[in-house]
Amino acid sequence: MDKITSGWVNGFIGVLIFSGSLPATRAAVAGFDPLFLTSARATIAAALALALLLAFREKRPVKTDLGPLFITAMGVVVGFPLLTALALRHITSAHSIVFIGLLPLSTAIFGVLRGGERMRPMFWLFSCLGSLLVAGFALTQNLVVSLSGDLLMLAAIIACGLGYAEGARLSRRLGGWQVICWALVLSLPVMLPLTLYVFPPDLSGVGQAAWIGFVYVSLFSMLIGFIFWYRGLAQSGIAAVGQLQLLQPFFGLVLAATLLHESVGWPMIAVTLAVILCVASAKHFAK
Repeated sequence: MDKITSGWVNGFIGVLIFSGSLPATRAAVAGFDPLFLTSARATIAAALALALLLAFREKRPVKTDLGPLFITAMGVVVGFPLLTALALRHITSAHSIVFIGLLPLSTAIFGVLRGGERMRPMFWLFSCLGSLLVAGFALTQNLVVSLSGDLLMLAAIIACGLGYAEGARLSRRLGGWQVICWALVLSLPVMLPLTLYVFPPDLSGVGQAAWIGFVYVSLFSMLIGFIFWYRGLAQSGIAAVGQLQLLQPFFGLVLAATLLHESVGWPMIAVTLAVILCVASAKHFAK
């Protein structure tokens, strides 16, 4: 398998893993405070990341890497998890997932601004078209609108796009799993004390679904997914592979319908096929 193909495969696996993040977060915030959920998931993932770095005796990042690692941590370790957890107190996971349709565009823009990539005009056409398809699909679903929830999700998308692009840029030099591990470790001195400070006095009332969601976002959303995702972005381009995220809302909606029994209509299939065509076209013009 050549490097470009490997990058798309890794990116696709990362998207599949991330597709469960919002439904899992929705389940988790039913039993946990959003601030505790954000700090605890980062603390657990950071402990595992530190163990990996020590086990493989990875070299410490140089001084010039600390700034980009801080931006990465603020985007994907703190910003996106906290903002989505807060948003999911006001909106359903099915509603929040449609905002993910804007994430490829956000990632591509930051890939240009921070990663120095240059894309063809036709790439931007299909990227915008894919985002519009997802947004249009959302408008047909009669979703209950919450201004505060929507604004929080929009802020989360901006933070995540920046964190993806910055982490992918570093991955070209440090490696995909090393970047997310160092970003998590960098956040540990803040997240661990915060977790202890906001630790719930009683966990007996937390349901099984909330625990499952908590475990998923701590292991898969916060660490394992990024190992594949950053590697894919570094191998085949931030803006190009980032278009795979257009598929994430539909994977997530299937999970939301299956696990959380949230309503998902049949038009999703037609829109998904159209989005796949946009992803394939964007991939072609990203060459």
